[in-house]
Amino acid sequence: MDQREKTVKKNYVYKGKIINVRRDDAVLPDGRPCVRETVEHPGGVAVLAEHNGKIAFVKQFRYPYGEVILELPAGKMEKGEQPAATALRELSEETGLLAESVSFVAEIYPTPGYTDERLFLYRAEGVTEGTSHPDDGEFVSVEWYTPQEAADMIKSGIIKDAKTVVLVLSCYKFDN
Repeated sequence: MDQREKTVKKNYVYKGKIINVRRDDAVLPDGRPCVRETVEHPGGVAVLAEHNGKIAFVKQFRYPYGEVILELPAGKMEKGEQPAATALRELSEETGLLAESVSFVAEIYPTPGYTDERLFLYRAEGVTEGTSHPDDGEFVSVEWYTPQEAADMIKSGIIKDAKTVVLVLSCYKFDN
């Protein structure tokens, strides 16, 4: 059975700087009409950079959760920007770290129930130190942890950010 739904009409409810929100008219596989709500997002990246045996994390306030969270450097892709270029840019902006290159680890769908956002996960190669230059209005601090410390923080619930969890657990093997 074909499980695809067909879009009849895209109805934009909100168009913003980062996201757009739609309330679409659609048709289910059995032909019945339905409504689908979608948050359009340009996509983003996260990058794991290890230097001197430790991983660079950023701590920043995330408004939707109302708390400061620990996550890997990450950000949204600019129009026309390739994911690998975004990874290099965000790493430099948020941490000051420069990478010779990045290697692709995975593409994930963070919340497929209501957004089309795609996240591209990378690992930085040839990392050297530079000077950070966060975006205007972005307040981040850099913290360094060993891979095992990061795994322990994931297990204990200190690190809750999904892209960070996936990327750390994809890049290292842990005993337990």
